[in-house]
Amino acid sequence: MNVSKVAEFFLLGLSHNQGEQIPLFAVFFTMYLITVLGNTLIIVIVIVSQELSSPMYIFLGNLSFVDICFSSVTAPLMLTNLLRDQKSISFKGCMSQLFFLFCTASMECFLLAVMAYDRLLAINEPLHYLLIMDKRMSMALLMSSWMFTALHSLLHISMVSVLDFCGPNKIHEYFCDLPPLLALSCSDTSQYDLLVFTEGSLVTMSPFVFVLVSYVRILTTILKIKSSSGRHQAFSTCSSHLASVGLFFGSVFFNYFRPSTSSSAGKGTSLTVVYTVLTPLLNPFIYSLRNQQIKNAVIKIYHKKLRN
Repeated sequence: MNVSKVAEFFLLGLSHNQGEQIPLFAVFFTMYLITVLGNTLIIVIVIVSQELSSPMYIFLGNLSFVDICFSSVTAPLMLTNLLRDQKSISFKGCMSQLFFLFCTASMECFLLAVMAYDRLLAINEPLHYLLIMDKRMSMALLMSSWMFTALHSLLHISMVSVLDFCGPNKIHEYFCDLPPLLALSCSDTSQYDLLVFTEGSLVTMSPFVFVLVSYVRILTTILKIKSSSGRHQAFSTCSSHLASVGLFFGSVFFNYFRPSTSSSAGKGTSLTVVYTVLTPLLNPFIYSLRNQQIKNAVIKIYHKKLRN
Protein backbone atom coordinates (compact mmCIF):
# COMPACT_ATOMS: atom_id res chain seq x y z
CA MET A 1 0.00 0.00 0.00
CA ASN A 2 1.35 3.43 -0.97
CA VAL A 3 1.27 5.72 2.07
CA SER A 4 3.19 8.52 0.41
CA LYS A 5 2.43 11.92 1.96
CA VAL A 6 3.99 13.81 -0.94
CA ALA A 7 1.55 14.83 -3.68
CA GLU A 8 4.08 16.70 -5.80
CA PHE A 9 7.77 17.39 -6.15
CA PHE A 10 9.48 20.72 -6.73
CA LEU A 11 12.16 20.69 -9.42
CA LEU A 12 14.93 23.14 -8.59
CA GLY A 13 16.11 23.08 -12.20
CA LEU A 14 19.35 24.24 -13.72
CA SER A 15 19.63 27.64 -12.06
CA HIS A 16 18.15 29.54 -9.12
CA ASN A 17 18.94 32.90 -10.70
CA GLN A 18 15.78 34.47 -12.18
CA GLY A 19 17.87 36.48 -14.62
CA GLU A 20 19.20 33.28 -16.19
CA GLN A 21 15.80 31.69 -16.84
CA ILE A 22 15.03 33.34 -20.20
CA PRO A 23 18.55 32.85 -21.65
CA LEU A 24 18.47 29.20 -20.53
CA PHE A 25 15.03 28.79 -22.10
CA ALA A 26 16.33 30.20 -25.39
CA VAL A 27 19.37 27.91 -25.38
CA PHE A 28 17.53 24.70 -24.48
CA PHE A 29 14.54 25.45 -26.71
CA THR A 30 16.94 25.87 -29.63
CA MET A 31 18.72 22.64 -28.73
CA TYR A 32 15.44 20.74 -28.42
CA LEU A 33 14.19 22.13 -31.73
CA ILE A 34 17.42 21.12 -33.49
CA THR A 35 17.17 17.67 -31.85
CA VAL A 36 13.65 17.08 -33.13
CA LEU A 37 14.32 18.49 -36.59
CA GLY A 38 17.68 16.75 -37.00
CA ASN A 39 16.41 13.33 -35.94
CA THR A 40 13.20 13.74 -37.95
CA LEU A 41 15.32 14.54 -41.00
CA ILE A 42 17.29 11.32 -40.50
CA ILE A 43 14.03 9.32 -40.24
CA VAL A 44 12.59 10.93 -43.39
CA ILE A 45 15.81 10.35 -45.36
CA VAL A 46 15.92 6.67 -44.33
CA ILE A 47 12.25 6.18 -45.30
CA VAL A 48 12.41 8.07 -48.61
CA SER A 49 15.83 7.04 -49.92
CA GLN A 50 16.07 3.64 -51.61
CA GLU A 51 19.83 3.67 -51.12
CA LEU A 52 19.36 3.60 -47.32
CA SER A 53 17.19 0.49 -47.11
CA SER A 54 19.86 -1.70 -45.47
CA PRO A 55 19.45 -2.84 -41.83
CA MET A 56 22.16 -0.38 -40.74
CA TYR A 57 19.99 2.59 -41.72
CA ILE A 58 16.78 0.99 -40.43
CA PHE A 59 18.46 0.82 -37.03
CA LEU A 60 19.71 4.40 -37.43
CA GLY A 61 16.16 5.56 -38.19
CA ASN A 62 14.93 3.81 -35.06
CA LEU A 63 17.73 5.39 -33.03
CA SER A 64 16.62 8.81 -34.27
CA PHE A 65 13.03 8.02 -33.25
CA VAL A 66 14.19 6.95 -29.78
CA ASP A 67 16.29 10.12 -29.48
CA ILE A 68 13.23 12.27 -30.21
CA CYS A 69 11.21 10.38 -27.58
CA PHE A 70 14.11 10.40 -25.10
CA SER A 71 14.59 14.15 -25.38
CA SER A 72 10.84 14.77 -25.25
CA VAL A 73 10.55 13.00 -21.90
CA THR A 74 12.39 15.82 -20.11
CA ALA A 75 12.68 18.86 -22.41
CA PRO A 76 9.03 20.11 -22.54
CA LEU A 77 8.67 20.14 -18.75
CA MET A 78 12.10 21.75 -18.33
CA LEU A 79 11.22 24.50 -20.82
CA THR A 80 7.84 25.08 -19.18
CA ASN A 81 9.40 25.35 -15.73
CA LEU A 82 11.95 27.88 -16.96
CA LEU A 83 9.04 30.22 -17.72
CA ARG A 84 7.13 29.83 -14.46
CA ASP A 85 7.80 30.38 -10.79
CA GLN A 86 6.13 27.17 -9.56
CA LYS A 87 8.47 24.48 -10.87
CA SER A 88 6.65 21.34 -9.81
CA ILE A 89 5.52 17.92 -10.99
CA SER A 90 2.82 15.71 -9.48
CA PHE A 91 3.67 12.33 -7.95
CA LYS A 92 1.91 10.51 -10.79
CA GLY A 93 3.59 12.78 -13.33
CA CYS A 94 6.95 11.99 -11.76
CA MET A 95 6.32 8.24 -12.00
CA SER A 96 5.17 8.57 -15.62
CA GLN A 97 8.22 10.61 -16.55
CA LEU A 98 10.50 8.13 -14.82
CA PHE A 99 8.88 5.19 -16.66
CA PHE A 100 9.38 6.74 -20.10
CA LEU A 101 12.89 7.81 -19.14
CA PHE A 102 13.76 4.22 -18.22
CA CYS A 103 12.12 2.89 -21.37
CA THR A 104 13.78 5.25 -23.87
CA ALA A 105 17.19 5.20 -22.16
CA SER A 106 17.20 1.39 -22.05
CA MET A 107 16.10 1.23 -25.68
CA GLU A 108 18.99 3.52 -26.57
CA CYS A 109 21.36 1.03 -24.89
CA PHE A 110 19.93 -1.93 -26.79
CA LEU A 111 19.87 -0.11 -30.12
CA LEU A 112 23.53 0.83 -29.75
CA ALA A 113 24.28 -2.86 -29.10
CA VAL A 114 22.17 -3.96 -32.08
CA MET A 115 23.98 -1.46 -34.29
CA ALA A 116 27.33 -2.81 -33.07
CA TYR A 117 26.20 -6.34 -33.97
CA ASP A 118 25.13 -5.09 -37.39
CA ARG A 119 28.58 -3.54 -37.99
CA LEU A 120 30.25 -6.73 -36.73
CA LEU A 121 28.39 -8.83 -39.30
CA ALA A 122 28.97 -6.30 -42.09
CA ILE A 123 32.75 -6.23 -41.55
CA ASN A 124 33.45 -9.78 -40.34
CA GLU A 125 30.89 -11.62 -42.49
CA PRO A 126 30.41 -9.41 -45.57
CA LEU A 127 29.38 -12.29 -47.87
CA HIS A 128 26.72 -13.59 -45.48
CA TYR A 129 25.64 -10.23 -44.05
CA LEU A 130 22.37 -9.87 -45.97
CA LEU A 131 21.51 -13.52 -45.38
CA ILE A 132 21.90 -13.18 -41.61
CA MET A 133 20.72 -9.61 -41.10
CA ASP A 134 17.60 -9.79 -43.27
CA LYS A 135 14.34 -7.91 -42.69
CA ARG A 136 12.98 -10.64 -40.41
CA MET A 137 16.07 -10.58 -38.18
CA SER A 138 16.07 -6.77 -38.06
CA MET A 139 12.43 -6.62 -36.97
CA ALA A 140 12.96 -9.40 -34.41
CA LEU A 141 15.86 -7.50 -32.82
CA LEU A 142 13.88 -4.26 -32.70
CA MET A 143 10.65 -5.78 -31.33
CA SER A 144 12.43 -7.87 -28.69
CA SER A 145 14.37 -4.79 -27.57
CA TRP A 146 11.18 -2.75 -27.17
CA MET A 147 9.42 -5.55 -25.25
CA PHE A 148 12.35 -6.11 -22.92
CA THR A 149 12.82 -2.41 -22.15
CA ALA A 150 9.09 -2.00 -21.44
CA LEU A 151 9.17 -4.88 -18.94
CA HIS A 152 12.37 -3.51 -17.40
CA SER A 153 10.74 -0.09 -16.94
CA LEU A 154 7.57 -1.56 -15.43
CA LEU A 155 9.65 -3.54 -12.91
CA HIS A 156 11.48 -0.43 -11.71
CA ILE A 157 8.42 1.83 -11.58
CA SER A 158 6.43 -0.80 -9.65
CA MET A 159 9.11 -0.67 -6.94
CA VAL A 160 9.74 3.09 -6.92
CA SER A 161 6.03 4.00 -6.84
CA VAL A 162 5.42 2.14 -3.56
CA LEU A 163 8.25 3.89 -1.69
CA ASP A 164 7.22 6.37 0.98
CA PHE A 165 7.98 10.06 0.44
CA CYS A 166 7.30 11.97 3.64
CA GLY A 167 9.16 15.15 2.78
CA PRO A 168 11.22 17.11 1.85
CA ASN A 169 10.00 17.14 -1.74
CA LYS A 170 12.64 19.19 -3.55
CA ILE A 171 14.51 17.47 -6.39
CA HIS A 172 17.79 19.11 -7.34
CA GLU A 173 17.25 18.41 -11.03
CA TYR A 174 15.20 19.77 -13.93
CA PHE A 175 13.25 16.50 -14.24
CA CYS A 176 12.17 13.63 -12.02
CA ASP A 177 15.42 11.67 -12.04
CA LEU A 178 16.03 8.47 -10.10
CA PRO A 179 19.09 9.18 -7.86
CA PRO A 180 17.78 12.45 -6.31
CA LEU A 181 14.29 10.93 -6.02
CA LEU A 182 15.57 7.94 -4.04
CA ALA A 183 17.50 10.30 -1.78
CA LEU A 184 14.17 11.89 -0.76
CA SER A 185 12.46 8.63 0.19
CA CYS A 186 11.84 7.94 3.86
CA SER A 187 11.65 4.20 3.09
CA ASP A 188 14.56 1.80 3.22
CA THR A 189 15.83 1.85 -0.39
CA SER A 190 18.51 -0.79 0.10
CA GLN A 191 16.48 -3.45 -1.73
CA TYR A 192 15.87 -1.15 -4.65
CA ASP A 193 19.53 -0.11 -4.67
CA LEU A 194 20.32 -3.81 -4.97
CA LEU A 195 17.93 -4.09 -7.93
CA VAL A 196 19.62 -1.12 -9.64
CA PHE A 197 23.07 -2.63 -9.17
CA THR A 198 21.98 -6.10 -10.34
CA GLU A 199 19.14 -6.04 -12.87
CA GLY A 200 19.73 -2.40 -13.77
CA SER A 201 23.45 -2.98 -14.23
CA LEU A 202 22.76 -6.08 -16.30
CA VAL A 203 20.39 -4.22 -18.63
CA THR A 204 22.90 -1.42 -19.15
CA MET A 205 26.19 -3.29 -18.87
CA SER A 206 25.22 -6.18 -21.14
CA PRO A 207 24.78 -3.95 -24.21
CA PHE A 208 27.93 -2.02 -23.30
CA VAL A 209 30.03 -5.18 -22.91
CA PHE A 210 28.55 -6.54 -26.13
CA VAL A 211 29.54 -3.33 -27.92
CA LEU A 212 33.10 -3.57 -26.55
CA VAL A 213 33.49 -7.23 -27.55
CA SER A 214 32.03 -6.51 -30.99
CA TYR A 215 34.47 -3.69 -31.61
CA VAL A 216 37.45 -5.70 -30.43
CA ARG A 217 36.55 -8.28 -33.08
CA ILE A 218 35.87 -5.53 -35.65
CA LEU A 219 39.22 -3.87 -34.91
CA THR A 220 41.01 -7.20 -35.25
CA THR A 221 39.44 -7.73 -38.67
CA ILE A 222 40.16 -4.16 -39.83
CA LEU A 223 43.84 -4.42 -38.91
CA LYS A 224 44.10 -7.49 -41.15
CA ILE A 225 42.93 -5.50 -44.18
CA LYS A 226 45.98 -4.87 -46.37
CA SER A 227 44.58 -1.88 -48.25
CA SER A 228 44.89 1.45 -46.38
CA SER A 229 41.81 2.79 -48.15
CA GLY A 230 39.90 -0.32 -47.09
CA ARG A 231 40.96 0.13 -43.48
CA HIS A 232 39.97 3.81 -43.59
CA GLN A 233 36.55 3.00 -45.01
CA ALA A 234 35.94 0.33 -42.38
CA PHE A 235 37.03 2.66 -39.57
CA SER A 236 34.79 5.45 -40.88
CA THR A 237 31.69 3.25 -40.70
CA CYS A 238 32.39 2.52 -37.02
CA SER A 239 33.80 5.78 -35.65
CA SER A 240 30.44 7.57 -35.53
CA HIS A 241 28.85 4.74 -33.62
CA LEU A 242 31.75 4.60 -31.15
CA ALA A 243 31.47 8.35 -30.48
CA SER A 244 27.76 7.97 -29.69
CA VAL A 245 28.42 4.94 -27.48
CA GLY A 246 31.10 6.72 -25.44
CA LEU A 247 29.01 9.85 -24.93
CA PHE A 248 25.87 8.02 -23.84
CA PHE A 249 27.20 5.15 -21.74
CA GLY A 250 29.86 7.25 -19.99
CA SER A 251 27.37 9.76 -18.57
CA VAL A 252 24.75 7.11 -17.71
CA PHE A 253 27.19 4.89 -15.80
CA PHE A 254 28.58 7.70 -13.71
CA ASN A 255 25.18 9.17 -12.90
CA TYR A 256 23.15 6.05 -12.07
CA PHE A 257 25.37 3.36 -10.69
CA ARG A 258 26.09 4.98 -7.36
CA PRO A 259 24.26 4.46 -4.06
CA SER A 260 21.31 6.87 -3.72
CA THR A 261 22.84 8.48 -0.64
CA SER A 262 25.77 9.73 -2.71
CA SER A 263 23.55 11.90 -4.90
CA SER A 264 24.07 15.29 -3.39
CA ALA A 265 22.24 18.40 -4.48
CA GLY A 266 22.89 19.24 -8.08
CA LYS A 267 25.83 16.86 -8.32
CA GLY A 268 24.61 15.03 -11.41
CA THR A 269 22.94 17.88 -13.29
CA SER A 270 25.74 18.38 -15.81
CA LEU A 271 25.80 14.62 -16.50
CA THR A 272 22.04 14.41 -17.03
CA VAL A 273 22.31 17.27 -19.52
CA VAL A 274 24.87 15.19 -21.46
CA TYR A 275 22.71 12.10 -21.95
CA THR A 276 19.23 13.68 -22.03
CA VAL A 277 20.04 16.77 -24.11
CA LEU A 278 23.44 16.58 -25.81
CA THR A 279 23.39 12.94 -26.97
CA PRO A 280 20.04 13.17 -28.83
CA LEU A 281 21.17 16.54 -30.23
CA LEU A 282 24.56 15.35 -31.48
CA ASN A 283 23.60 11.92 -32.83
CA PRO A 284 22.18 13.21 -36.15
CA PHE A 285 25.37 15.21 -36.72
CA ILE A 286 27.64 12.37 -35.60
CA TYR A 287 26.00 9.89 -37.98
CA SER A 288 25.32 12.20 -40.94
CA LEU A 289 28.46 14.35 -41.18
CA ARG A 290 30.76 11.32 -41.39
CA ASN A 291 28.46 9.20 -43.55
CA GLN A 292 28.86 9.71 -47.28
CA GLN A 293 25.80 7.60 -48.13
CA ILE A 294 23.53 9.86 -46.07
CA LYS A 295 25.09 12.93 -47.68
CA ASN A 296 24.51 11.46 -51.14
CA ALA A 297 20.93 10.55 -50.25
CA VAL A 298 20.25 14.12 -49.10
CA ILE A 299 21.71 15.53 -52.34
CA LYS A 300 19.61 13.17 -54.47
CA ILE A 301 16.41 14.02 -52.58
CA TYR A 302 17.20 17.73 -52.91
CA HIS A 303 17.82 17.54 -56.66
CA LYS A 304 14.68 15.41 -57.11
CA LYS A 305 12.61 18.08 -55.34
CA LEU A 306 14.13 20.79 -57.55
CA ARG A 307 13.22 18.88 -60.72
CA ASN A 308 9.65 18.45 -59.50
